[in-house]
Amino acid sequence: MLRLLPLLLAIGYGLVLWSFSARNLKRQLDSRSRRLRDSHLQPILDRLAAAMGVAEVPVHVYEVSPVNGLAAPDGRVFLTEGFMRLYRDGRVSAEEIASVVAHELGHVAHGHARRRMIDFTGQNALRAVLVPVLGRLVPFAGVWLAGLISTALAARLSQRDEFEADEFASALLIKAGFGTGPQISLFEKLDRLTGSPGAAAPAWLLTHPAAEARIRAIRSNEARWR
Repeated sequence: MLRLLPLLLAIGYGLVLWSFSARNLKRQLDSRSRRLRDSHLQPILDRLAAAMGVAEVPVHVYEVSPVNGLAAPDGRVFLTEGFMRLYRDGRVSAEEIASVVAHELGHVAHGHARRRMIDFTGQNALRAVLVPVLGRLVPFAGVWLAGLISTALAARLSQRDEFEADEFASALLIKAGFGTGPQISLFEKLDRLTGSPGAAAPAWLLTHPAAEARIRAIRSNEARWR
C-alpha cells in the first residue's frame, strides 16, 4: 500500500489542480464574456442549430486578445475578442467563424473537457512513476526525461481530441450546407493571422496538430463520406 502512496497522491493532486483550474476559468469567463450578438452571424449560427436539431447554438465572446475558440468545461462555447476582431476586419468570413463554433461544439459533444481531466491526472500519475525509475537509471536527467515523456503523451492525447473535434465540425458543416471549405480555408491562413510559428516545437510536443495534417484529415473524411 505504501508503494502506491506516491501514485495515489499524484492522482489526487491532479484532480485538485484540475478542479481549481476549472473553477478559476469559469470565474474568468463569467466576468469577462458577453453573449455574441451579430446580425450577420446569427443566420449562420441558426443553420448550425438546425443541422443539430436544437433551438439555438449560444456563443459567447471572451474579451481577451489572443485568437482562439474555447469549449468550457460546463459546455459553453466561446470565441475570443481577438477572433471577432479578425471577423470585423474582414480577415475571417462568417462561414469560417461557423467552422470554429462547429469545432468547439465537437469538443462539447465528445466530452473532451472531462477526458482531459482524466488525461491530466494520468499524466501526473505517470510522472510520479517515471521520476524515481528514470532518476535511478539516468541520474540528473531522470526528472527532465519523465517530464518530457509525460508532456509528449499529453500532447498526443490533445491532438487526438483536436482531430475528433475537426471531424465533428466537418460533418456538421456539411449537414448545414457550408461544406468543409470554410474549415480548410481558415486552417490555411490561421498561422499567418495568429503569428504562430509552424515549427516552434516538435509536432509530437504540440497540443494542436499541424494545420497541414488537419487539412489532410478533413479532406480524407469528406472523400470517404461522399
